[in-house]
Amino acid sequence: MRIIGLAGWSGSGKTTLITKAIPRLIARGCRVSTLKHAHHGFDLDTPGKDSFMHRSAGATEVLISSGKRFALLHELRDEAEWDLPALLAKLTPVDLVLVEGFKRDRFPKLEIHRAENGKPLLHPDDPHIVAVASDTPLPQAKVPVIDLDDIEAIVDMLLARAVPLDQALAMAGSAQA
Repeated sequence: MRIIGLAGWSGSGKTTLITKAIPRLIARGCRVSTLKHAHHGFDLDTPGKDSFMHRSAGATEVLISSGKRFALLHELRDEAEWDLPALLAKLTPVDLVLVEGFKRDRFPKLEIHRAENGKPLLHPDDPHIVAVASDTPLPQAKVPVIDLDDIEAIVDMLLARAVPLDQALAMAGSAQA
């Protein structure tokens, strides 16, 4: 299992890019999973449904299963938010994990940059950014720049720069040393 991240400011197009890249990765024979960081609380449950009531009653985990999918909801309650290595350990092995967010973590990332956002580039301050996908030329960039609309070139880069899970975990662990 290999991983690479997509990092950028809110509104840069990370989710849009991931949804365009996944079908192309699958067409190349890759099994792909994603891990998305949410900055705010979120809910996958619907109030009034059984699983919501189980969780509201205090269950730490609620596993919902059907013939088409399953979902495991884990309430942190008073626990700290899980870090990237702990979350990655929960995934079923696949060929490639695309991580959206976790922009401050230490693992290879593609920066998504849109000029209209008016936000500064992340890459000058993050040595783990291996390339930038941008809607505008960036002659000042110290890493390769790929046109944001060139999905095939972006997929090529994601596959070329993704690292094995153990290497990514070692990189993340070195941040805590």
